[in-house]
Order: sequence, then C-alpha cells, then structure tokens
Amino acid sequence: MLGRIVTEGAAGRGPQRRIDELLLQLKGLVHVRALLEARGVAAAEISKFEDEISRVRAELARASQAQAKTLAAAA
Repeated sequence: MLGRIVTEGAAGRGPQRRIDELLLQLKGLVHVRALLEARGVAAAEISKFEDEISRVRAELARASQAQAKTLAAAA
C-alpha cells in the first residue's frame, strides 16, 4: 500500500504505540497529497492517496476504540 510504514509487529508493542504510528502515517499521507495537489498531479494519482488516507483513518478509529474499551475495562 502507499506510504505504509508500519511494521507487522507493531500491534504487539502496545495500543498507544500503534495509534502513534497510525497518526504519523496519516500525517505523512496528508502532506504528500497536499504536495501532489499543489504540483498539479493527475486526479487519479491523488485518488490513490485519498483511498489510503481513508483506510488509515478507519484503522486509527478502530485502534482508538479498542484502546478506549481496554482503558474503560481497567478502570
């Protein structure tokens, strides 16, 4: 996938680290998309980044919800 920087073992290193990695990945994708738009790159290429941004956002939401449930159960 585009911009994928997260390693396979990341999920086993703690939920907060996973969330941090997803946030970093999302920020990078958004910045690259903005650069491409500013340079007038074809819409089809930008669309690939938008699809990956959507995927990472959904994964971030799932990871955040899972961590919230874990924290609530521990309280």
